[in-house]
Order: sequence, then C-alpha cells, then structure tokens
Amino acid sequence: MTTFDKITRLLDSRAVSFEVIEHPAEGRSDAISKIRGNKLSQAAKAMVLQVTGSTPDIRYVLAIVPGDCKVNFKNAAKLAGGKKASFAAPETAQALTGCPMGAVPPFSFNDELALYVDKRLTGAGRVFFNAGELVRSVSLAADDYFSVIGHDRIADIAVPPAAE
Repeated sequence: MTTFDKITRLLDSRAVSFEVIEHPAEGRSDAISKIRGNKLSQAAKAMVLQVTGSTPDIRYVLAIVPGDCKVNFKNAAKLAGGKKASFAAPETAQALTGCPMGAVPPFSFNDELALYVDKRLTGAGRVFFNAGELVRSVSLAADDYFSVIGHDRIADIAVPPAAE
C-alpha cells in the first residue's frame, strides 16, 4: 500500500473531508504552495530529524512546521529526550517514511518516527501537503488534521520567519 493510500484510508476511516490536488512534480514548499494556491504558512513542511545525546541510541523525529518557518532543532531534540537534533541523511529519511524527499506527509506510519507538529499550524485554517508523492497533495481543515493525529503532537518546534 502506498503512503498516499495510507493517508486517504486514515482520513476516510475518521470521516474527515479532504481534497486531493493533482499537480506537476514539485517538492519545495514555496513552489508547490504557489502551484496549489495556498499561503506558505498553510503548507505542512515535513523534515526527518535524528536526535542524539541522552542515550547512545539515535531517535528519529518527523518535524512538521509551516512552510514559511524553519525547524527549531533544540526544541525538537528536547521533545525527543535528546540534546542535539540534525537532519537525518536523505536515505535514512526515505527508508523511515517510504517517500521521496519533498513528498513526505505530516503523518508517521513508522513506530521509529515520532511525530511533532508546530503549534503555528493549528491556526492555519487549512493545511496542505504533498501526500507521499511529488504529483499529489492533500488539503484538509487544520482542526481535522489535529483531531486525527492527536493534540499531544502539538509542540513549539518552529522558528517563525520574523525571528530568522
């Protein structure tokens, strides 16, 4: 089953209304937001991080931030019980998500990949994201997204654009 199929089945099972958007292949948040016609702040940008420091084990986090923000590595590391976070190697990220880079959705279907979503997306109205493929996106109400993933996944893990 593809990641896209997993997402649509999950949303259907929760009776969540969503829209599928077909588009040219694009994985950059700014470019795909223009194509889809959404605000960059509504794009759910997904990044796989590796967290180290508190134990010898490496932990992995799927950090979701608004498209106009950057990830706060320090806060993400703390949430995962570590001291330092950095981007995971692309091949590791792809193995953990089953998706090409740029198409990773804001859902984790892997127990080794903890999901945290920045609190700024709660006020987005709608969230937009590539759904496991570079040519297909999904849009749904932000409230519905958070009802599916759980409010315990909301965290302060983004650096807003003005703070850069």
